[in-house]
Amino acid sequence: MVTLYDVARHAGVSIATVSRVLHGQESVRENTRARVRSAIDELGYVPDGAAQSLARNRKDVIGLVAVEHTGMKPDQYDIESMSLLFYDEVMRGVELRIRERTLSLLITFLREEDTMSASVQEDEPVHSRLLTLSGKVDGLLIGEGILAPQVLAKLAKRLPLVVVAGDTSQRGVDVVSADNWAGAHALLEHLVADHGRRRLFHIDGPATAPDAQERRAAMQAVIAAHPGTELVGSFTGLFSVLSGRDGATAMLKAGGDLPDALVCANDQMAIGALHALADKGIRVPDDIAVVGFDDANWATALRPPLTVVTQPTYEIGRIAAELLLRRIDGERFAPRRVVLRAQLVQRGSSLHLPVRG
Repeated sequence: MVTLYDVARHAGVSIATVSRVLHGQESVRENTRARVRSAIDELGYVPDGAAQSLARNRKDVIGLVAVEHTGMKPDQYDIESMSLLFYDEVMRGVELRIRERTLSLLITFLREEDTMSASVQEDEPVHSRLLTLSGKVDGLLIGEGILAPQVLAKLAKRLPLVVVAGDTSQRGVDVVSADNWAGAHALLEHLVADHGRRRLFHIDGPATAPDAQERRAAMQAVIAAHPGTELVGSFTGLFSVLSGRDGATAMLKAGGDLPDALVCANDQMAIGALHALADKGIRVPDDIAVVGFDDANWATALRPPLTVVTQPTYEIGRIAAELLLRRIDGERFAPRRVVLRAQLVQRGSSLHLPVRG
């Protein structure tokens, strides 16, 4: 059976982009839309009957709500957005599980500023969108855990929901996530304790993103545990290639000695940083180490290959879908907090000691 994942891989886009095309959303560029349609035709993909029945307000549909971070432009969605690149494997895990039940997956995105305003006012437009969506699906997967607790509690009274890759301290609802803190802690120990990288520059993710917050806290803990280690600078951006380039450029413009290591909050930021360093002839890892988080499928194709923390994104999606299906089936159990291991993968971008003149 041909899946959304097959179409996305054939077209060279994200699963979310395929979903946007299928649902007629206008944020996809025309050349991308044409590639997706061509892939659908070539593979013979046929959407489930449940997906085709959305216009008649039937169900047999699971909704997934993710957040696109402020500043992301429509023409960046296919290559820049963490919400698409990270969630591709999550969506694959979800889709393959729910297709066993002949259910369909409906994906929608909220802008970050809308979710934050919703945390203050419960009559904001985002509430109307979520409540309307809840009437069209049997259950919801809520990405990143950014929605305010009162919003989640209100939605949970209407239908089953599971928070995906979000704040693991969230209470009262099911949460499935990777252990961001432990993964980042292992990454920083690798840099500081194992390879003597004591002067760190941090290209950070959005201040409100729970995963960025946990990774930031782990870095601070490692710095505090190793006297002589310091954070010499930081840059806050989106989880995007462009923010990684901007962060590395800001570091270089600050002048002085290069830091020993450049710690990027995700892999998209890392590749942007690597581009900026290469433009200036700076060698990785001899002049500076560079590390990322997520283990994107191109991380091993870089030269040197990128040291990362890998997340079990497929398993996050599969387990979240399984929990949601159990809720939909009427099972009653205490809210589950499932935290999966995030594992350090050491590669060439961090393995040498810094070279100093």
